[in-house]
Amino acid sequence: MGSGVLSALLADAGLRDDPSLGLVMGEVPLRDIVDRTGTPTYVYHAAIIRERFTALDAAFGDLPHRICYAVKANGNLAVLRLLSKMGAGADIVSGGELLRALAAGFSPDRIVFSGVGKTDEELIAALTVGVGHVNVESLAELRRLAMLAELQGARVTVGIRVNPDVTADTHPYISTGKGGLKFGVPTDQLDEALAILDEASHLTLGSLAMHIGSQITDPTPWVKGLERLCELLAVARAAGHAPTTLDIGGGLGIRYRDETPLTPAAWITPLIPMLRESGCTVQVEPGRYLVGSAGVLLTRVVHRKHSGGREIAIVDAGMNDLLRPSLYQAWHEIVPVQRTPGEEQATDIVGPVCETGDFLALERPLAPVAAGGAVAVLGAGAYAFAMSSNYNTRARPAEVLVDGDRWAVVRPRERLTDLFRDEIADPFAQTEAP
Repeated sequence: MGSGVLSALLADAGLRDDPSLGLVMGEVPLRDIVDRTGTPTYVYHAAIIRERFTALDAAFGDLPHRICYAVKANGNLAVLRLLSKMGAGADIVSGGELLRALAAGFSPDRIVFSGVGKTDEELIAALTVGVGHVNVESLAELRRLAMLAELQGARVTVGIRVNPDVTADTHPYISTGKGGLKFGVPTDQLDEALAILDEASHLTLGSLAMHIGSQITDPTPWVKGLERLCELLAVARAAGHAPTTLDIGGGLGIRYRDETPLTPAAWITPLIPMLRESGCTVQVEPGRYLVGSAGVLLTRVVHRKHSGGREIAIVDAGMNDLLRPSLYQAWHEIVPVQRTPGEEQATDIVGPVCETGDFLALERPLAPVAAGGAVAVLGAGAYAFAMSSNYNTRARPAEVLVDGDRWAVVRPRERLTDLFRDEIADPFAQTEAP
């Protein structure tokens, strides 16, 4: 990787490479966190999250807007609290995320509940606390919500998330706006959805919504999707409904390798004429853009080996800690926490999990890092810890927040004994005959 791209990646994370201190986040040397907290450990940079939120907020100018952070990207309470204090709302997709958002201080009326498979229990929880919007994604869900709202005696503001049938140039697993997928109400079913709302005494149509995918670096799909959304807005208004919000989702990409990500202004500017003409408040639901570049995963080399002509560095973070490389073949730049002299060598950086697919990077140029040395995996603030697991009975990593010259553990490393604390080894012992 060229030095210019690496410099940009480090700058995106608010990192600098000090000749004597190694990688420094804010005013905190990462080696201090390694030494005191151990590895694997996720570290998040508060200043970068604030910087990203402020830039996105400013891009809208005087256009009425709401920024609802996609909790699924990184649900750590310290990250959520930081964004709540900045004025963000929350975009959630489960009952668990609802509890997290409330615990972090988000006001219920600034929460939008999305997701394709909400259970009755989750919908009732949303009705009980009074979330701002429930975004429905199918006619069946809309009918269930109408019934539950009537039974609960609750008034509900509904968003209809439509599928605009727009294809975004991204990984197929994170493309959500194409026809035939599980996401959203097909546009040819909008009339039926409006008819259901006409009969539902406790539901009000507050928004039309879309989400076309994630890690997108070209504004064109949003332009096409918004054109379709505005057409559907006219249909809804002609049918007697008055939605006040257009929800264009999230998906703004970041730099993982050599991408040229959109700035917030480059994303929003082509959309502003249509948004102004609509007369609606615009709602966006970024996740990765706000937190992705702000996080790193620290991991130590356990040992090195040479096999089949390949140089292999086995580290103590595996696919259970960071799934994206194994799941998406995603690229995360990996750099030593402390530089040492020597030439870079093509290296497989693999984890300890008992799977051949357990790797963080393959044939990656890596400066010499001996056993016990630490490396930082960049771009690990989004869909990283959030997708971690206990596979191989491995404890999930600690999480740390850095703010200026201060840092704190905001989620302790799991204890191995806690992983099976609630399991019952012999469930029938008390019922067996003597």
